[in-house]
Amino acid sequence: MPASAVPATPPLSPALLTEDQTVLLSRLTEGLDGAGLWWLSGYAAGLARAQPLPAAPAASPATGSQDAPALTIVYGSQTGNSKRLAEQLAQRSEAAGLAVRLLRADAYPTRELKNERHLYVVISTQGDGDPPDDARGLLEFIASKRAPELKQLRYAVLGLGDSSYPQFCVIGRQLDERLAALGATRLFARGEADLDIETVATPWIEQALGAAKDALKPLQSPQQLPRATVTPLRPLAAAAASTHDRNHPFAAEVLANQRITTASGHRSSSDRDIRHMELSLEESGLHYEPGDALGVWPSNPPALVEAVLEVLRLDGDQRIEHGGHELPLREWLDRKRELTRLSRPFVTRHAARAGSDALDRLLAPDNAAAFSALLAEHQVIDLLQAHRGEWSGEELVAALRPLTPRLYSIASSQKLVGEEAHLTVAHVQYQRGADTRWGTASHCLASAGEGDRLPVFIERNERFRLPADPARDVIMIGPGTGVAPFRGFVQERAATRPMTAGATGRNWLLFGNPHFRSDFLYQTEWQQALGSGQLQRLDLAFSRDQAEKIYVQHRLREHGRALYDWLEGGAHLYVCGDATRMAKDVHAALIDVVAEHGGRSREDAEAYINTLQQQGRYARDVY
Repeated sequence: MPASAVPATPPLSPALLTEDQTVLLSRLTEGLDGAGLWWLSGYAAGLARAQPLPAAPAASPATGSQDAPALTIVYGSQTGNSKRLAEQLAQRSEAAGLAVRLLRADAYPTRELKNERHLYVVISTQGDGDPPDDARGLLEFIASKRAPELKQLRYAVLGLGDSSYPQFCVIGRQLDERLAALGATRLFARGEADLDIETVATPWIEQALGAAKDALKPLQSPQQLPRATVTPLRPLAAAAASTHDRNHPFAAEVLANQRITTASGHRSSSDRDIRHMELSLEESGLHYEPGDALGVWPSNPPALVEAVLEVLRLDGDQRIEHGGHELPLREWLDRKRELTRLSRPFVTRHAARAGSDALDRLLAPDNAAAFSALLAEHQVIDLLQAHRGEWSGEELVAALRPLTPRLYSIASSQKLVGEEAHLTVAHVQYQRGADTRWGTASHCLASAGEGDRLPVFIERNERFRLPADPARDVIMIGPGTGVAPFRGFVQERAATRPMTAGATGRNWLLFGNPHFRSDFLYQTEWQQALGSGQLQRLDLAFSRDQAEKIYVQHRLREHGRALYDWLEGGAHLYVCGDATRMAKDVHAALIDVVAEHGGRSREDAEAYINTLQQQGRYARDVY
C-alpha cells in the first residue's frame, strides 16, 4: 500500500492502557503486515464484545456511538486477488469515516451472521467451480439448515473467476442467491470479474462505497470507535513499507537461471524444462515469509506477437489509443494483452467476425466439454489461424483481455538468502504442427539471462504459513514444482531452530515427478537436509520409473499409519501444486487414511479433515 494511503498511527491513550500494556501492544504489532493487523483487530473486537464498554473520560474524543452501524467486509481468496480488493474497499470506507471490519472468510464468526446489518463479500471461484479453501466453512454454514433468516441484512457480492471455465464465478453466484433466499436484501447487482479484474471490480467498489456511505452513519472522528467496529491497529514504530507493489513493481536483477532437470539429448533426459531462478531484491524494501508468492509481470514471446500481426495483416507500429493510453500496437500485444489464454468473450467475438459455424457450435451450451478443451489446448494465434476473420488494431486491443501478472511460490527463506527470492519455474514450451507455443510468464523467465531485470512484487499468502509453534511437526506434499515453497519452509526452520527454544518440530516431505534420474528437483539439497537432521522423512513417488504409475497420494496411503499418528500429534499439513487432479486426489487419500487408521466412518473422516482446515492445520496452495 503506498505510504500516502496509510492512515497515521493512532495514539495509545494512557487513560485506556497502562505503560506496560502500551509496551506490550507495541511489541505485539511490530512487524505485522496489513492482513495480520486486520486479523488482530478483529480478534480484539471479538474479546471486547464479551465485556461491557467502559465509559470514556468526559474530555476524551474516543467515546463511541454504540449504535453506529458497522460495515463488515468478508473475503474468500486463493491467490490473493479477493483479499487485495477487499482491503481496498475497507481502506476507502475507513477513510470515508465509516466503521469497518475486514475478515477473511475462515475468521468470520458464523454466530454473528444473524445480527449482521451491512455485509459485502468478495469471493473467488477456483478452476471449474471450487470455492477458495478459506471460504469452505462459511459457505457450508450458509448453505446448511443451520443458517438463520437474514431479513435484517443488506448485502452485495463481488465474484472473481476465469471465463475459461464453464462454472465462471459460480461460487459468487451461489452465495448471492443463497443470501437472498435467506431473506437478505441485495443492495445492487452482483459483480462477476474475469481475469481483467479491475474492469468489473473498480466500478463495483465505487458502487459499494457509495451505498455504504448512504446507508451507514459515518463516525464523526477517526478516533470514534463503536463496539462492533474493527479497525486496524498499527504499531508505534512500524518499519518503512516498500514503495513497490502490484501496480509499482520492482525491477529485480536475475542472478541465476539454471535448468535443474536433465536436458534433452542426455540418455536419461527429461521432457520437462524446470528452472531454478534467483532474483535480487536489493534496495527494493521487499520482504516475504515462506509461503508467499512472487508476482511477475511478463511480456509475451516476440515471435508470438509477430505471428498475430502477420495473420491479421496489422501494422505493429500503428499507435492505438485505449483506456486513456496510447501505445504502438506491437507494444500493446507485447506487454499489455493476453495472447496465450483464450476466453469465451473473445471466442464469441471472433466467431462472429469469422462467420464460423464450427465456433458457433462450440459455443453452444450443450458443447461445454469441447469448448473447455478449446480453451485449455489453444491460444489466440491458433484461433486466428484456424478461423480467419478481420480485426482492426483498435478492435483487437479492446477485445483481448489485459495481461495479468503470474504468481510463483517463493522457493527460499529470506533468513537464509537475504535480499533474494528464489523461484522454481516450469518452462511451458510445445509444438503445434510446425510452430512452437510457449507459456507467457514461464518463457519470459526462462529466456531471462543473468543481469536482465524483471518487474516483480510480493503477494502475501497468510493462509500458507509455518506453524507459530516451532515444536509442531510439518508434513509437506509437493509434487513437481509444487515443492518450491517447501524448500523455503525447510530453510526457514533450519535458520530459526538454533535460536528458538523448544524448536523440536519434525519435517516430512513427500515429493513426486516422472523420473528419479532426470526429475528429482533439488535432490542434493534434500539429501543433505536428511543427513543434517533438517528433514526427518523424505518419501518419493516417481510415476514413470515402473510399469504401474505411483503418485504422492499412493505414498500417503502406503504410510497412512505414520501420517495419521503425526496428525494426531498436532502436525500441520501442507499441499502445493496442481489443483485440477493432484490436490483432489491427495484430499481423497487423506480422507481414506483417516478413515482407515482412525477407525472412522467416511463422513467422520471428512469432518476430521475439514476441522484441520478450519484450525489452519491443513493448508493448500494449489493452482
